[in-house]
Amino acid sequence: MLATFKNWLRARRLARVRIPDVRWRTAVANLPLLAGLTSPELGRLHDLASLFLAEKALEPAGGLTLSPEMGPLIAAQACLPILNLGLEYYRGWRSVILYPEGFLARHEYTDPLGLVHSVHRPLIGEAWERGPVILSWADIADTRDEPGLNVVIHEMAHKLDMLNGEVNGLPPLHRNMAVADWSRAFNAAYRRLCREVDRGQPTVLDPYAAESPGEFFALISEAFFETPALVNNVYPAVYRQLQAFYRQDPLTRLPDRGKQRLALTLSDSILESE
Repeated sequence: MLATFKNWLRARRLARVRIPDVRWRTAVANLPLLAGLTSPELGRLHDLASLFLAEKALEPAGGLTLSPEMGPLIAAQACLPILNLGLEYYRGWRSVILYPEGFLARHEYTDPLGLVHSVHRPLIGEAWERGPVILSWADIADTRDEPGLNVVIHEMAHKLDMLNGEVNGLPPLHRNMAVADWSRAFNAAYRRLCREVDRGQPTVLDPYAAESPGEFFALISEAFFETPALVNNVYPAVYRQLQAFYRQDPLTRLPDRGKQRLALTLSDSILESE
């Protein structure tokens, strides 16, 4: 009886906030990474994206003017990682701040001597623990057709990582997953990437992934959804862990995305070794 009542409340709320079908179809048509989703999956994504926009305020900054297509486009990408997890995975924060393009972020850090330093860094996205997600609209719009680059999924992966507190590349795993298996797969892949970066070798992920385990998780999450063949071929153990965590297998719907990029990287590696 309680479940029936909750379903009724959810359906009633969805009827109020649902993204209009024409805007939803436009968003889907403009996002190649959604290709291969079944009709039921697209329906669930439509529901999640609608509730996402109802719960998270989209706040323009830096002189940006919001247009009707921005919300559905961002929400569709934001909700793809939680398609089979649920909106509760994005609990504890309430807004998405949207700049027209990259922005300067001010960060403070304390060095080993105890001195506090303040630095400004150019960014295209940022996620704050228990705070907003900040995004560059230009980098959302300009990379839709560039497989492997997705600032929305990147920052949402950070938010999932933050559910355990520290951003360390270990989100809260499901009961049927083992932390030891996750750590073994991710540590081996991360160390391999760091070696490649240190040696100046070509990498299938952006070298920024070597910055920290948290950045590695965010960047490989981008690749998992955008270029699954690349992740499966180069980091098969990590692919299996991401498949179990996100409860999705993008390789079955996007089998060819990333293959060309993988071939180019392998070709560069061969040339360097000759």
